[in-house]
Amino acid sequence: MDSGMKCHPKNGIQAPKYTILYVAYLYPARTTAYKERTTANVNEGKIPVQMYDRLMNLASFTLAEKEFREDSTKFWKETYPEASIWRPCADRNSTTNLGKPKKSNGFILVSANGGLNQQRVAVCNAVAVASLLNATLVIPKFLYSNVWKDPSQFGDIYQLDHFTNNLKDDVNLVKELPSNLKSLNFEAIGSLITDADIPKEATPADYVKTVLPLLLKNRVVHLLGFGNRLGFDPLPFELQRLRCKCNFHALKFAPEIERVGSLLIKRIRKFDAARNMLDKQLLGNFMSNTPLKGKDAAVGDQSKYLALHLRFEVDMVAYSQCEFGGGEDEREELRVYRESHFPLLAERLEKSKPTSPTELRRLGKCPLTPEEAALVLAGLGFNRETFIYLAGSRIYGGQSRMQTLSSLYPNLVTKEDLLTHSELEPFRNFSSQLAALDFIACATADVFAMTDSGSQLSSLVSGFRTYYGGGHAPTLRPIKKRLAAILLENSTIAWDSFEERIQKMIEEGQRVGVRGNKKSIYRQPRCPECMCKYH
Repeated sequence: MDSGMKCHPKNGIQAPKYTILYVAYLYPARTTAYKERTTANVNEGKIPVQMYDRLMNLASFTLAEKEFREDSTKFWKETYPEASIWRPCADRNSTTNLGKPKKSNGFILVSANGGLNQQRVAVCNAVAVASLLNATLVIPKFLYSNVWKDPSQFGDIYQLDHFTNNLKDDVNLVKELPSNLKSLNFEAIGSLITDADIPKEATPADYVKTVLPLLLKNRVVHLLGFGNRLGFDPLPFELQRLRCKCNFHALKFAPEIERVGSLLIKRIRKFDAARNMLDKQLLGNFMSNTPLKGKDAAVGDQSKYLALHLRFEVDMVAYSQCEFGGGEDEREELRVYRESHFPLLAERLEKSKPTSPTELRRLGKCPLTPEEAALVLAGLGFNRETFIYLAGSRIYGGQSRMQTLSSLYPNLVTKEDLLTHSELEPFRNFSSQLAALDFIACATADVFAMTDSGSQLSSLVSGFRTYYGGGHAPTLRPIKKRLAAILLENSTIAWDSFEERIQKMIEEGQRVGVRGNKKSIYRQPRCPECMCKYH
């Protein structure tokens, strides 16, 4: 957390009896070089950067009025009751289960890139591809990245035995290649397959055409940098179900992650009983299964919390080409960052007339600032005593940006505040394992809110909550184009009208429907392949 940010005192103090709001702004700053720059002053500015002075004043006045009232916002519950009729069933056996092939066509070796959430998708896609090609899957490897700087492998993040036992009837799995195949030069024999060989959102036919002949010829293929290389439609029913089973059932975090994750949740809630299926799936046996009663139940009601995934990192901000109220200093800093980190984008912008920042904002193309997130929360009725948990890296602009959020919601903590130095030390240099703690805290929250619905974390967390939430794990998702239109009326809109429009926008984003064609099953598992309807 940036120095000077108003926050909750360190570990050991009693948490307030008010609502808890967990704000997760994830993904560490992408380059050390940028952090070390000393010439730019926008990122470390101490003067608050504020774009909506009038609305912020109205929000502050309204929250002050409600300060001593009981929290009455309706957004702690699902808007639509029909959400509760969908229940998990991807792990059920059916008469059409593909099952393991009696004879394997060969071995698939997968090296997945990206961070925790990209790698999770890659693993599930690899399981489906192995089943499709009647192949044996070697437990996927995770590539070391200069972005994430994390050497963690599969067994450091997930329970390997649970993974293999859960999928033992669906696909052949081995920990290592046979010794006679390890020494092969995959590139020389043509068995090294990169993203250049497989199109994005590939179909089963693409794998049968490109990968299967090499597998049959050489008995092994290596999918290097494998990620989002399997589309969602068209895909056979059982392969889609297998991906759901892998994501929601086979991938369980390692015991040490579950243990420390449970410490985090216990200290947020001030009780240690598992409340629902989400707790049981993500916290294992580290939460008591004894239901809360009497005084403990009352404490449980008081310490409900909301998790907010706030995306406003420098790379995202710079790439957007938007402006965020920081004036010429901000424009110059982001221009320099683009030239250094996105040279192709910078070159394209110089050669063509780019869309204006004003038009980009009107179209809903700009990342939401902490100020805009605060205004949405205020518009939804979350009161000033809300306790805010911040997870992850610095927001672009540091304290100058965060001050707008902390002025409306002054109780801010991080996992560093709730966990001791020794509890966090084993994860210190492992960004994916730290991200797993954020995943747990977001997924087990009473309410999960996001500012960018396109991120992998937002997609996976919201899907997990849909799958295991039983219709009692609401997700708040802004429609950025609608929100931009509302905020453009900053100078004239009445607060009552602002609240009404913000709430209608969020309610619309909560509508219950079956997954649409080509939509992610990880984000929208309400479909026959993953979930069953109970009337």
